[in-house]
Amino acid sequence: MTIPRPPAPWLIRPVKLPATTPPPLTGAWAPADTRLDDVELLAVPGHGPEDVAVGPEGHVYSGTEDGRVWRWQPDAHAGAQPELLADTGGRPLGIEVDPRDGSLIVCDAYRGLLRITGDGTVTDLAHRAGDSRILLCNNAAVAADGVVYFTDSSNRFPVSHWRRDLLEHRPNGRVLAYDPGTGRTAVVAEGFHFPNGVALTPDEDALLVCETVSHRLVRLSLPGGAVRDLGDLPAYPDNMSSVGDGTYWIALASPRVAIAERLLPHPHLRRIAAVLPTRLQPQPLPYTIAALVDSDGTVLRTLHGPAGRYVMTTGVRQHGDTLWLGSLTERAIARTSLE
Repeated sequence: MTIPRPPAPWLIRPVKLPATTPPPLTGAWAPADTRLDDVELLAVPGHGPEDVAVGPEGHVYSGTEDGRVWRWQPDAHAGAQPELLADTGGRPLGIEVDPRDGSLIVCDAYRGLLRITGDGTVTDLAHRAGDSRILLCNNAAVAADGVVYFTDSSNRFPVSHWRRDLLEHRPNGRVLAYDPGTGRTAVVAEGFHFPNGVALTPDEDALLVCETVSHRLVRLSLPGGAVRDLGDLPAYPDNMSSVGDGTYWIALASPRVAIAERLLPHPHLRRIAAVLPTRLQPQPLPYTIAALVDSDGTVLRTLHGPAGRYVMTTGVRQHGDTLWLGSLTERAIARTSLE
């Protein structure tokens, strides 16, 4: 079964915005540790293993562009062949583990929020919230009671046209919550610029949310939904994951692209750029970053890949002393030691 891919609006609706200047990679962001140019690759039979999750017994999971979800044995290394766990028929993005039973919570960009059990059974959890369809289900965090907080990145553009959302640069996204007790999905907050990665604080009184388009990290209080800006980032953040000790890893797919930010005051040029062939649009840079931050957004550590040997890193997960990475464009997941 293949889930229909929704069409994207042909024209974007940009407004005039002030230009911004990408900050330099200095201070805590300086590329002193370039170990992401020397990662170990585990090939996947597909394209774009966007996120990585690790189950309670050490199995490693990722999903590819063709809808398939793969599972590697614990402590798998280069050359290990994954087994096919399930096929969603859509496009799996963020993957989390439900702490109650070890099942997978999968954000499928086309199908919505899913649960996948160890035998490969796929169950639909949510495809609507409020009075609208979930158009771009992206990343999630699962609370101790099973409530799933997740991002719906755009109410205008499906994942196949994420570049148009970046060029439109409007607050098209929202944060949602699925309650397994009632089966209902509520809107926690809306008005975000491509909300992407999300993680719960240890006491579950707030969410940290990455806004990719506006390159910032925010703190969203629960249940009130108040938003606090934790800072501007020098790169575009994607998925994030909690270490469990009050710190969080953020995958940053690319340093900020200067031409994209210079186009912000020129909505007519952005309209033209949005309908050009992809190769002529502003391009992500072949430079990977993973950043460790605390609950106030303070940067504690950064890992870099300036040579571009593993690019468009969109997923990140720490398991013990290993950091796992996923990518929107590569044909492998990656691992590196944190020691």
